[in-house]
Amino acid sequence: MPSPSPASLDTRRTAARIPGTVWVLGVVSLLMDVSSEMIQTLLPFYLVGTLGASAAMVGFIEGLSVAIAATTKLFSGVIADWTGRRKPLAVLGYGLGAVSKLIFPLAASVGWIVAAKAIDRVGKGIRGTPRDALIADVTPPELRGASFGLRKSLDTVGGFVGPLAAIGLMLLFASDVLAVYWVAVVPAMLAVALLAFGVREPEVGRPQERKERPRLADAMLLNRAVWLAIGIACLLTAARFSEAFLLLKAQDAGFAVAWVPITMVVMHAVYGLTAYPVGRLSDAIGRSGLLFVSLVLLVLAYGALAFAGSIATFLAGIILWGLHMGFSQGLLATLIADAAPKALRGTAFGVFNLLTGVVVLAGNVAAGLIWDAHGATATFLTGAGVTVCAMAALALIRLTARPSA
Repeated sequence: MPSPSPASLDTRRTAARIPGTVWVLGVVSLLMDVSSEMIQTLLPFYLVGTLGASAAMVGFIEGLSVAIAATTKLFSGVIADWTGRRKPLAVLGYGLGAVSKLIFPLAASVGWIVAAKAIDRVGKGIRGTPRDALIADVTPPELRGASFGLRKSLDTVGGFVGPLAAIGLMLLFASDVLAVYWVAVVPAMLAVALLAFGVREPEVGRPQERKERPRLADAMLLNRAVWLAIGIACLLTAARFSEAFLLLKAQDAGFAVAWVPITMVVMHAVYGLTAYPVGRLSDAIGRSGLLFVSLVLLVLAYGALAFAGSIATFLAGIILWGLHMGFSQGLLATLIADAAPKALRGTAFGVFNLLTGVVVLAGNVAAGLIWDAHGATATFLTGAGVTVCAMAALALIRLTARPSA
């Protein structure tokens, strides 16, 4: 039996050094994502086919969800810094997410779905910032890239398993969507229980000199390095449209409607397998070069998707898209963790999530308008053009940020 390679042994040693809290938070994310993807994969078909919603209403619900989550993340971060506590907010956020899963199978109208999505996104907004701040609190700087990458990888396992579970359960329950939704409640409840009883918060403590109430104005205390990291994150976020456009393109490429969720399975599989090793690599060689590579991958993905007239070409674009996600998403959070002072780390993550959320909403609206007016090819080619601009801006930032000789 061949002995493990040095690279394999080094990977195992790094994984063993990652704090147990990070592993638990990753599994919590995995379980909640399994639940969410089981619902989200089937929700557009349920809204249109069963509840009689229009495509415009589906778009409104998704857009409203992004706006709610982005706004909530800022307040959550400020409160996390003021109290010095991360776990209670994370439990509250995951708890609201679990409660929202109970509403979906009981919903008898579009209004109830809107309410469920709103509660779910408030929960997502509350939990994301303190969870990331907690990871930064418990992880030494030399392992931050690996830790955030690991959390992302475990989260994307949920994005891989959830759609597969939805397909399997639809076959088992003879396309009974509500039965699938009831099953989706189980992993959500397990996630909350694991977080509540499996994570111990470190004694970060509330700074003694800060006894005033939390203020959004604290965002102005963030240093130049944090704002630079947020700017880079907004650049990368502006270049990438929602995965909803991938699902729309899947049908054009030749997929039957029942198998469209495979798109997310493939993308999340590639994303999940890439995020952790890229995070480890970033600890050794830095973040910005890998982020530039992620934009190159996104341009290639857009090119393949723009001209995908077959399933094979479409899947090539999806694989490139997943590689882009793996090379970028964990590193964006790591940039903030590297730059933010500990006392304002939650605020920094809140501002980061708010601004990137606004960019996502604006970009998706623009992409939708282009899609309606000019079709899929124009939408993806526009995305490629925006990505090239983001590459130029990132290269300029790297040059201007480099210390002079």
